[in-house]
Amino acid sequence: MRPTDWLKQRAIPVRGLIARSMVASALSAMALCVQAWLLSQGLYAAIFLHHTARSLLPCAAAFAALIPARFALGLLSRHYGFCAGRQQVGAVRASLLAHVQALGPSWLAGESSGVWVTRLIDGVEALEGYYARYLPQKAAASLLPLVILVAVLPSDWVAGVTFILTAPLVPVFMILLGHAAERASQRRWTVLTRLGAQFSDLLQGLVTLRLFGAEARASRLLETGSENYRRGTMSVLKVAFLSSLVLEFFATVSIAMVAVLVGFRLLWGEQIFSHGMFVLLLAPEFYLPLRGLGALRHVKMDAVAIANDAQALLDLPIPRIAGIIQIAQTDQAKPPAQGTHTTPGAKMARIAQITLALRHLNFAYDDGRGALHDITADFQAGCINALLGPSGAGKSTLLQLLLGLQRPQTGAFEVNGVAYDHLDSAWWHSQISWLAQRPRLFSATLRDNMLMAAPWSDEAALQRAAQQAGLDAVIARLPKGWHTVIGENGFGLSGGEAQRVALARALLRDTPVLILDEPTQQLDDTSAEIIGGVIRDMAHKGRTVIQVAHRMALAQHADHVVVLEDGHVVQSGPPAILKDLSGLYAGLMAADGVA
Repeated sequence: MRPTDWLKQRAIPVRGLIARSMVASALSAMALCVQAWLLSQGLYAAIFLHHTARSLLPCAAAFAALIPARFALGLLSRHYGFCAGRQQVGAVRASLLAHVQALGPSWLAGESSGVWVTRLIDGVEALEGYYARYLPQKAAASLLPLVILVAVLPSDWVAGVTFILTAPLVPVFMILLGHAAERASQRRWTVLTRLGAQFSDLLQGLVTLRLFGAEARASRLLETGSENYRRGTMSVLKVAFLSSLVLEFFATVSIAMVAVLVGFRLLWGEQIFSHGMFVLLLAPEFYLPLRGLGALRHVKMDAVAIANDAQALLDLPIPRIAGIIQIAQTDQAKPPAQGTHTTPGAKMARIAQITLALRHLNFAYDDGRGALHDITADFQAGCINALLGPSGAGKSTLLQLLLGLQRPQTGAFEVNGVAYDHLDSAWWHSQISWLAQRPRLFSATLRDNMLMAAPWSDEAALQRAAQQAGLDAVIARLPKGWHTVIGENGFGLSGGEAQRVALARALLRDTPVLILDEPTQQLDDTSAEIIGGVIRDMAHKGRTVIQVAHRMALAQHADHVVVLEDGHVVQSGPPAILKDLSGLYAGLMAADGVA
């Protein structure tokens, strides 16, 4: 599908608003024709027929009454256009964000966040002009000249024929100049996305740049990118101004032709004054919608450039998701298969306990890193399952597979005996709570950060989760308690406090599976012990806990350990047994100084 076709297809939901805008414009054009007729008849009566001022009052009153009517119709037309633009911006942004979310973190990790921030904010916002101004103006350029032509032809067929012959000149030259505008808009949009990516990367690495004294070089890079963007913008404006100049020239020549024809016919006595004046008053208005469309040509070109990127994103295949599922209350032992549905908005059913199994699983990224070979392991409910191994052993890759963010090339990942490929991905994600080494907290109140995990939770559930995670003491010291605004990435909280917020969020989500990537790695011993105790309590209540352990002391508290090396499972079993065997587990324990 061409970008222009994609933009038109996206306009289908707002056709009603655009039609209302067009109707308001058409009514305004009709009112204009009536005003022009009243003015021409009034002047003719006053100058040539010598009517008194009193006799002209009805005509003047009608003319004056149409002024606020046209003003109101103009506002109404712009209002409907603006509503169409805002609605489409929201709809396009929502669809793009939903697609990015469906593609998942694994895909997003390989993309530049700055590029997509630019595309989803600045890019989508630029579509407003296309739907709010360009499409209504395009409709007006098709309809309003016809209204004026219908009004003019009975009064002066010569002027009407002149309108018909000269009107195509404007769109023809608009098309000829459009190719240059399209190329300039594409270059400008490419520069803007690169600049956005560059700015985002430099902002994220600002501390590192300052430590190495490289901020001046980074500043020069931004200056160069900004200058390239300025030049691109000026190129687009140059083409736009050139287009406007050409269109204005041909519109002016066309109006002059009509005026010359009317003047000579008045001179030769072939036309009465009132009809000639009526035509001359409407001649500029006949070409005005076409000129306005030409002036908005660059808006369309910007939208086409943005539509190219939007189409490329939406064409990316997303993981298979069957839809919302339903489990019979009498059968909670197995998860649902794909294809079972319930009514939209229903809460996804949860299973009391979940056992996970990996059977001869193999996986590798395209570049060969993070390879897993013939992985066979079981993760039972009601216990803590620890993943151990040196750096690069494949622990993080295995977590990606358990989270459903990657699919194995061969082998099977089973949930309560059902292959993951036969499950609804959305259902599986509703069964998992994920706790990372560095939790992601947003610039919002503490309460809002908590409710991101379970927006339906009440105050009692919030208080219970906070108490279980040892967060209530932190809340008590905050100036506004639950309503205290914390900074991005937990700014204003210590590492242990931020980790407790993330743990409380996981408790609030209350899922049967908890997957953790060493949540105590950055914490002091006291905080690590508190969080470790909460995790053990969660496991003993029937949850399936899987955690990557870098602290070997933490692995001692696990119920089952899986040891990875070079993408292979080299040992597995209870830690009490593994520590007495010669192997990698015993070596890691000794290297960490744990008896």
